[in-house]
Amino acid sequence: MGRPTEIIVVPHTHWDREWYEPFQRFRLRLVALLDEVFDRMERDPRQRFTLDGQLAAVDDYLEVRPERREQVIALVRAGRLAVGPWQILLDEFLCSGENIVRNLERGLARSADLGGAMPVGYLPDMFGHIAQMPQLLAGAGLAHACVFRGVPERMHRHAFAWQAPDGTTVRTEYLPGGYGNAAGLMEDPAQITRRAADLAGTLAEWRFAGEDTPALAMYGTDHAAPAPDAPDLLAAADLADTRLRLGTLAEYFATQPTTVDGLPVVRGELRSHARANILPGVISVRAHLKRAMNRAERRVERYAEPLAALTHDASVQRFLDMAWTRLIDASCHDSVTGCGCDETAEQVAARLAEADQLGRAVCDLVGARLAAAVPRDGYLVFNPTPAARTALVFLDVAAPADATVAVADAAGRGVAAQVLDRGRTLLADDVVPAADLPAVLTRVHGRELYGQEVAAWSVSPDDATLTFQVARHGDPAFDVADVRLALAAAGRHDRWRVRILAAPRATVAALVEVPPLGRAAVRPVPLPATADPRFAAVTVAGRSVDNGLLRVDVAEDGTLALTTPDGVTVDGVGRVVDGGDVGDSYNYAPPAADEVIDKPRAVHTVVRHDGPLVAVLDVVREYRWPVAADVDAGSRAVDHEPIVVTTRVELRCGEPFARLRVEFDNRCDDHRVRLHLPLPSPADTSFAEGQFAVVERGLTAEGGGGEVPLPTFPANGFVAAGGPDGALAVLLTQPTEYELTDSGRELAVTLLRSIGMLSRNRHALRDEPAGPQLPTPEAQCRGLRTVELAVLPYRGGWHSAGVLAAAEAYRHELLAFPGTADAAIDLPAPTVGLAVDGPGVALTSVRDRAGRTEVRLVAQTPADTVAVLGGAAVREACRADLLGRPGEPLAVDGDGLVRVPLRAWEIATVQLDLS
Repeated sequence: MGRPTEIIVVPHTHWDREWYEPFQRFRLRLVALLDEVFDRMERDPRQRFTLDGQLAAVDDYLEVRPERREQVIALVRAGRLAVGPWQILLDEFLCSGENIVRNLERGLARSADLGGAMPVGYLPDMFGHIAQMPQLLAGAGLAHACVFRGVPERMHRHAFAWQAPDGTTVRTEYLPGGYGNAAGLMEDPAQITRRAADLAGTLAEWRFAGEDTPALAMYGTDHAAPAPDAPDLLAAADLADTRLRLGTLAEYFATQPTTVDGLPVVRGELRSHARANILPGVISVRAHLKRAMNRAERRVERYAEPLAALTHDASVQRFLDMAWTRLIDASCHDSVTGCGCDETAEQVAARLAEADQLGRAVCDLVGARLAAAVPRDGYLVFNPTPAARTALVFLDVAAPADATVAVADAAGRGVAAQVLDRGRTLLADDVVPAADLPAVLTRVHGRELYGQEVAAWSVSPDDATLTFQVARHGDPAFDVADVRLALAAAGRHDRWRVRILAAPRATVAALVEVPPLGRAAVRPVPLPATADPRFAAVTVAGRSVDNGLLRVDVAEDGTLALTTPDGVTVDGVGRVVDGGDVGDSYNYAPPAADEVIDKPRAVHTVVRHDGPLVAVLDVVREYRWPVAADVDAGSRAVDHEPIVVTTRVELRCGEPFARLRVEFDNRCDDHRVRLHLPLPSPADTSFAEGQFAVVERGLTAEGGGGEVPLPTFPANGFVAAGGPDGALAVLLTQPTEYELTDSGRELAVTLLRSIGMLSRNRHALRDEPAGPQLPTPEAQCRGLRTVELAVLPYRGGWHSAGVLAAAEAYRHELLAFPGTADAAIDLPAPTVGLAVDGPGVALTSVRDRAGRTEVRLVAQTPADTVAVLGGAAVREACRADLLGRPGEPLAVDGDGLVRVPLRAWEIATVQLDLS
């Protein structure tokens, strides 16, 4: 290949917002660096700077230096400072697809406020890239991507056509040598010409034959500013056939074509280890952060936003905006990944907790307003999925002691119900000195006592007894002053008996039918208990449970045997395997002399609930795990710790999958715990749902970039694998690491990686450090660990066997709000929110957009399909781009339905005017 005649040298910094130091300490360094850079740029108009593709660094700086805002705007408008397009540089695999969209949307909007975004999907340091990124970038109007990690070995040129599953392709620049491939160019002024010549020669190896556009050199590295005299140093480089000039990344891409004609094509996700480390261990380290991220995202995306949008409640929008701020901030590639210091992990956990709290607050506020039309003995039930559902909801209802509890809907029809637990009725029974009665009465706050309200009270002078009866709704006329008067009139007693009695209540599982994204109301009624003829009862016999769709048998070793009515069988599901891990937060590494423990010392089973709507068995297994590992010796400790692992197996009527909750108190260090699930038949590939796609992966991973390519992969919604004799899907509630083991005969899901070092200078499976060798004792994740998932045996392909629908139902429980209206009123009729139908069509978002209801859909299917939207009265509809800009109108038929043709794997945004 010929040497480039021009090289555009891009001064930049890669800024980790938080990593081996917490956010505010990194911000101090950021402010100092940008003060210096902006001062230089003010003095020297030749200076250029690219700020890492994320607006967060600009926002963090301007919060401290607001007086610099106009200077920043002027530099951006002049094309000398490149900012955006992202709000933050995310980890693409550890957040939802919708989180990625909001990140890009917010980054572009904030960049526009400052003069305009760099029109490049700059992705310099993510640990691999999702399959749908080309479609997301194109949908936001970005014609270029720019990447480093994950590019396969067969790529030998600096540009390629990156193709999403739907066929969308963007021109993509590969950064050979990384985002600092020219970092040392100006270290020694005396060597500038020689180093520039070497750089030109290296870049020439990556060029196409006959290429005449400039080459790209990235002059920068982590947390560093360019040389103050960079323009002069560059001018001093004396190359006869190559010109070097400073530019921004945007200026470089302005010289490049946007077409992909003739470029080599790379399809789908970029997760090759061939050219750079992709550090896959971050998927499973500090798993509690991944669980918190997914929980908060679901709360905001699938409950809070749809409730607000479909009820046209604009008053909560600011709460939703704040929740998204925290979710986007937490998605940073050194944040939710858990590969930072312990302080960083604590801050990320706090942000995610706040996002979850904000989502709950919106649900509570909107739900309370809706429940004001429901009698106070009833509940309003919300369905967060876009299909009508009959599913269990768990209610706290008034129930006579030991009596059967019946539930009815708005039409007066009996709803199948099962009592799971009964509340205490005697909350207190104390004998106190008479002198202490005033102090006892101070426990009454208005009508509230012991978390309930006073419904009745009595004073018995004969036996010196004061009794309060409390309930969820009390007597509005109650006044504690009346109690004081009654006690004063009761005569003199040395001691008083004080009793607090609660109205009998029960926790009930009710099988409720709710319209799509809609609401239905139920209440307890004095009727005989009913069954639902559409569903077989769940039965328990010994250590077996069956709901007609799936039978689960607990074996002697505590593993599970699953059997479906059509003959799919699998044994040994749920084997717990503990092994050593002397790696770090980036990469797993087994000790050279590992001790792997997969057999329990004792097993017993406890039946918690025995049907007919839900059955729960606890499988309790006892192990002895090594307390730690000797990293230097490459072995595990001699001392062992007793560990009890409880696997809760739950089977509900009408569900073809078994819900599992694995829980144990982690009292050991330096180990990995995995759940092994044999497959009904061996598999060569697995299918994992991620961000707007289901990705097919093999049994191996491509290596060559300095780390051993373990075939552990991320999954978000589900992972499935199998063969002609049947398959098994694992439904997930959090981003999870998995691997097909034993030549494709088993699926292993990581429950815990317990490690004590951010990075290790010497790592058995990685050539170079991934960060500083910094102790992270909190990453050992001691204490109670809980992982929830479900297992679904099936026959056929995942896309035709209902796996998507099962994963959707599993992740999104019905949500109940207690009624607050007068108990004498009738239940309101069911309300349809919005229905979405169509083979393989998944809903990812429902939000308000300037008074219109905006819906994000994805065709999660290898075949073209049609999404049908309806249910509520649709007046008008149109397509929109990824950023919500309205486009092509869509027809609304006489039934109020909108049909949206979708390519296989297409992400579509639709805006609706709903009455």
